[in-house]
Amino acid sequence: SDEAQKKLLFAEVLSGTRFGNAFSEFGSKRAADFETKFVDAGDHVVVNGQKFYSSGALLAHLVPIVALDDEGRAWYAIADRGAPGLTVIDDWSSFGQKTTLSGTVLLDNVKVPKTHLVPGYKGYDRPTADGAIFQIIQAAVDLGIAKAAIDETVGFVRTKSRAWIDSGVDHAWQDPYTIQAIGDLRLRTNAAEAVLERAGLAVDRAVADPNEKTVAEAQIAVAESKILTTEIAIIATNKLFELAGTRSTLAEHNLDRHWRNARTHTLHDPVRWKYAILGNYYLNDVNPPLHAWS
Repeated sequence: SDEAQKKLLFAEVLSGTRFGNAFSEFGSKRAADFETKFVDAGDHVVVNGQKFYSSGALLAHLVPIVALDDEGRAWYAIADRGAPGLTVIDDWSSFGQKTTLSGTVLLDNVKVPKTHLVPGYKGYDRPTADGAIFQIIQAAVDLGIAKAAIDETVGFVRTKSRAWIDSGVDHAWQDPYTIQAIGDLRLRTNAAEAVLERAGLAVDRAVADPNEKTVAEAQIAVAESKILTTEIAIIATNKLFELAGTRSTLAEHNLDRHWRNARTHTLHDPVRWKYAILGNYYLNDVNPPLHAWS
């Protein structure tokens, strides 16, 4: 973006304008493949296509749309939520992250002024911390889910769970195996949080001085935090039921929301690829690719 466009869009943010998103598409071969396109129409462009995983679009004031020009380059066309031809469908049916409203956006000849057309394809022409920033947000969400699940586990064990028949104790919170398990969960959570904080510092350095070295270091640190926060989110939300017992599965407690949210959100970008990025970096000195998922 040029300085005038930055000033315009930053002012929107500072005034409280809510931005949604219409990036991903449902039927493409790869996550970053797009079929949505726009054509030049003088002082504006006209966008046509269909999106999914459109978190926040339903309640947004502005909806950034990833769309291709006639050369196949990706731009952000930031449309008004109420623009004619822009339809947000509340069809997000995932079992988790239900309130993200990440459903369909239909784009039928949507007009977007060129003042709100951002050349997204230029974003990764040079080293940038943008990908690491996008990723560390996801890691922080997963850590939050894990911590909430552990808090729920502790509260339930202390107040509702019963001691096991062979434990020899009167209360579930006296069970030595439960005590050990809670200690293990807290240890893993603290480790994930420490690595996440370290990743945040690496991102700060990359933002302050974006170059090949600092950006790669930030990407690697964030990948490490993404792995650990994903793993503890899944472990903690699953362990909740094992430690709290059968009563914890009753619908009245709604404790399954933690597992459903963790299982859904951690699919945002697969950690098996994070392991591959780490191995290639440490073994072969290969920097991570520059994009929003790395």
